[in-house]
Formats: sequence, C-alpha cells, structure tokens
Amino acid sequence: MTMIKRTEVKELANIQSEFCVSIYIPTHSGGQETLEGQDRINLKTQLKEVRSKLEERGMKENELDAFVQPVQDLVDDSNFWRYQSDGLAVFLAKDLFRYFSVPVSFEPFNYVSNEFYLKPLMPLFHGNGMYYILTLKEDDVALYEATKHSMVQLELPDSVPQQLEDRVGYDYEQKSLQFRSEQQGNQKAAMYHGHGEGSAEEQNELKRYFRAIDKGLMEMLHDDQNPPMVVCCQDEQFALYKDVNNYKNLFDKNLSMNPADLSDEQLHERTWSLIKSYFEEQRTEKMKNFAQFHGTGKATSDPRVIMRSAVQGKVDALFIARDSEIYGNYDPKKMEIEIEDERKASNTSLMNVIAMKVFELGGEVYLTDKEEMPDDSSEMNALMRF
Repeated sequence: MTMIKRTEVKELANIQSEFCVSIYIPTHSGGQETLEGQDRINLKTQLKEVRSKLEERGMKENELDAFVQPVQDLVDDSNFWRYQSDGLAVFLAKDLFRYFSVPVSFEPFNYVSNEFYLKPLMPLFHGNGMYYILTLKEDDVALYEATKHSMVQLELPDSVPQQLEDRVGYDYEQKSLQFRSEQQGNQKAAMYHGHGEGSAEEQNELKRYFRAIDKGLMEMLHDDQNPPMVVCCQDEQFALYKDVNNYKNLFDKNLSMNPADLSDEQLHERTWSLIKSYFEEQRTEKMKNFAQFHGTGKATSDPRVIMRSAVQGKVDALFIARDSEIYGNYDPKKMEIEIEDERKASNTSLMNVIAMKVFELGGEVYLTDKEEMPDDSSEMNALMRF
C-alpha cells in the first residue's frame, strides 16, 4: 500500500470541474467481510447512487458509462480487494481518476459537485493520531502507517536495503561472527541485537546501513506531511539511527524491543501507548486556547467569520463536527458565504470548502464528535493565529 500525501490532497482541492465525484467506503484487510465481498458491494452501491446523481446533474447517457468505467473496473477487480486498509477514497472527474487505501474507516458516502469532497481525509493529517512505525532489524526493515485504531504496512522503495548485508557486503556475517568469537567473555562487547556498545567497526557498518535506509525512506517521506515516526529497535541501534536520520519528525523515544519478538497487534498496541500523549497534548492545547480566547476575536464559532479568516490564512486550528454539514454557496471575490438549509445541486458543502482553505494554508483541521467540540453550540470552531 502506498501513502496519500498532503500535496496530492492539495492538488485535488484545487480541481474544479462540472462533474467531480468523491466516494468513501469502509474496507477490511481480511476477515468475513473480505471473504463475502462486502467492500466490493459497498463500492458498487455507491457507484449506483453516483450514476443517478450524474444523470440528475445533466450528464448525457451516452457519456455516463465511459465516465464511471474506472470505478466500475475497481468493482470488478477481485485482486484489488485482497489488499485493503480501513478505508477507500475514490475521486473521479474528467481526465482524472485516483483512489487511496488509507488507515481511516469511513461511513459509506458519495458526493457529486463541482469540487471534490476531501474533509473525511483530514484525520490522516491532524488529530487522529496518524504516525509511522519503522522496525529495524539486521535482516529486515518495515514501515507502517498507523492510527489509534489501525496499522498497515507500506511498500518501501527498492533503494531501502532489506538487510544489513545488502549495504555493507556479504562478508559482514563472517566478520561479525569472528568479532563475537574474539570477544567472548568480554561483557562490554555488544551484538547489534543486544547489549553494550559494540566495536567501532560494527557501529560504523550499522550506521552505513541506517544511512542507506534513511536515504531510501526520504524518497517517500519528503512531502510536507510529517506525522511522527516511532522506531522499534534496541536502544543502541536507535542512538545510531538518530545520528543519520533526516526525517524531521522522528519521535524522540523508541520502542525498545526487537521487532521480531512482537506480533503485528503487539507492535501496534505498544507504539500507540508510547505516542498517544503526543497527539492528546497537541489537541488539548488547541482546545484550551480556544476556550481562553473565544469571544476576543482570536477564536470564533461564526462560519462567516471563519470563512473569511480561512481564506486569509489566519486560522491556526479548525474544529468541525464530524457528522454535521453546512450547505450553501461561497463567493471567492467577496470572501463571503450564503448558508442554505439543505443540500442542492446548486450549492456545496461549506464545511468542506472551509476545511480545505485551512488545510491548504497550513492550519490544522480536527474532525471532532459534536459533544467534544470546544463550543458544541456550533458545527465549526476556529482558533486564530496569534
């Protein structure tokens, strides 16, 4: 599975077309739902609804089949459904078709408008505890994308060496065994899977290995999306890895274990226990600031004020009620919105528009249960940049 990048979401947010289709469904990496084809059925159902909406919006019948064919091909691809995460997001427009398997579960939903509906993707970037897990062993390297509720292994670039010998040469094992034999009885001698400091030669070889891993990872982690990365390895290895790391949000504490001793479930559970306070503290601080400054001009629950502030890049953090919507129209020249009571073919999701403006300009967007909003009398709360 490959990751969705912040730049890709920004690109989608800037697309305007007569027919933009967004589809979200929950998916499963295994279990009865996969065996029974429930995910495939969910997408088929959403596609049927999309076809009806496209017809209502004036798409000609002779164009409809060709337009939705890429989604239909996914429905029919039995191999595709064997490799899923927790959610599938599909985006379709003229000359554009993209889909992403992500570690966030969605309610089945579709949206047809002049722009894509991207709000459900926000937990991948803010507030849902998205983080990476890097497991380091001499004979295996793995990278996972995880949230509080899930963990999915990512496909690594070919440039990431999968074992130490790939980087330092096939004589490494012979040299290592010789070193260990010579150092028997010396309690200060260290094996990489273990204890003490190890020889300078061994440490240098391990650094070369880690440097090659870091270089390969940066080919896929160079985007400005920067969730924290937790490394699972022994403490001695982590100290060396930190010296060569270039990822800007490497978590300062490692899960001090040999990854080979953990099941996937244990790896996920223990890394989340290690890092959950990072997310809780960040979100809690934003909520405290909102409560402190609400009504002072530095925090507001007024959608009209939030819209103007979002366009001007003034919003530091946006809280939006997860299951709520505000529909209407937005005038970009005046930076004003007109709120309407219900969804129409002629209007749009203002919450989606505002969320994308905040996201594009570097603010944080938190999808939040209504009862947990800083000000639960409104569907949107915004904390301004100071």
